[in-house]
Amino acid sequence: MTRQRIHIVDDDPDIRDGLAWLFDSRGYQAVTWDGGPPFLAAVKAGGADWGPAVVLMDMRMEPLSGLATFEQLKALGCPWPVLFLTGHGDVSMAVATVKNGAWDFLEKPFQDNELVDRVAQALAAASAVQDSEADARRLRQALASLSPREREVLDELIRGHYNKNIADHLGITPRTVEFHRAHIFEKMGVSSAIELAHKLGRLETLIQK
Repeated sequence: MTRQRIHIVDDDPDIRDGLAWLFDSRGYQAVTWDGGPPFLAAVKAGGADWGPAVVLMDMRMEPLSGLATFEQLKALGCPWPVLFLTGHGDVSMAVATVKNGAWDFLEKPFQDNELVDRVAQALAAASAVQDSEADARRLRQALASLSPREREVLDELIRGHYNKNIADHLGITPRTVEFHRAHIFEKMGVSSAIELAHKLGRLETLIQK
């Protein structure tokens, strides 16, 4: 099983090393970066192959600030939660960044356990989102695999119509409806019309988010 990765982006080597030791000791895979540019270059090189990860980033860095790095990360479509480490004077900026999509921020000096707990919460939330997106992809693929006739039968099924009614509406025999129904259930990975309706309702909810 792949260990969950923590990307530590900070231009202070002492902080980088300390955080890497902390997360390695808690069973995470810590990867350190001495600033925004090398981190962004690595993200771009990896394409859209996102694994479970969280980004810990200092707000004040040179030559590229944490805020500027975060904006570029968002532009790349990166789904990883970003948690900022800030000094006292940067709290208002950190709050604004959270409102703009960052996961959270922690003011220095921080307690190790609190930081690890925040990261664990971010990873859990990110995993839930990734699972939902994977479910939505599977459902879209299953829907795309249905034939035009199967789509017609599916539309009738989720309206609660019985086989005989569907047969009458579509001008086919009830036995043919049963044949299409079995194929639909197999492709969609369900065992009943109710389960099918629930899955499609979930897909619609995910699309609207």
